[in-house]
Amino acid sequence: MRFQSLLISAFLVSALLLGGCASQQTATESTATATEAKTTPSAQTTTLADNPQFAKLPRLEGKATVVMVVKGQPITIEVDGTNAPITAGNFVDLVQRGVYNGLVFHRVVREPQPFVVQGGDPQGKDANVPPESLGTGSFIDPATSRPRFIPLEIKPQDGKDPIYSQTLEKAGVRSAPALRHKRGAVAMARSASPDSASAQFYFTLADLPFLDGSYAVFGNVTEGMDVVDKIERGDRIESAKVTKGAENLKTGS
Repeated sequence: MRFQSLLISAFLVSALLLGGCASQQTATESTATATEAKTTPSAQTTTLADNPQFAKLPRLEGKATVVMVVKGQPITIEVDGTNAPITAGNFVDLVQRGVYNGLVFHRVVREPQPFVVQGGDPQGKDANVPPESLGTGSFIDPATSRPRFIPLEIKPQDGKDPIYSQTLEKAGVRSAPALRHKRGAVAMARSASPDSASAQFYFTLADLPFLDGSYAVFGNVTEGMDVVDKIERGDRIESAKVTKGAENLKTGS
């Protein structure tokens, strides 16, 4: 039974990587990515102060509340900038920009066991793009006309600061992350590259400890998990608004 469970876990993680944000680096982004490669934090980067590029990203200093409406029903999300300032700041910034309004949940995995509901691909704004074609889009920052990517950010439970650009395993950290993949967690989807998250996020439908330390959780559903449980592939985010804590968002310098 344990071997079977491990096989299922491996399958689901692979699906998240390949199906979630499998190829955010498209042909049209190749030039921008080549430029970014010179400034991407190395695997040794461990703190916010280690890389000046991080200062250009929005960050949340404290907490915020986001209410997302799906099928006419609210989902309340507590966004935790205390433990994940850049990841939380990126999400709140995108909410305030209206990026998520109208976007599709393109991936819902409940079999062979409850896994995730994933959405946030900006390409989903186009009603002519079917959900099965989504999963590779990134937020294009209008200030630069380039994709905005954020670093993998995971704070160990017993750590003072988050670790950036690497999984906890790769960083040699044995403790659990401060924000874990409990049922109702909200986290960023990414490709195999640790610093490839942009706009796509997912809700966890069950406790998923095998994802802890590898993906960046930045909040949790405090109300409306029953709404999340009913989301089907193709459902849209009708609206997303910051209802509390907007003043904690600091724009990049």
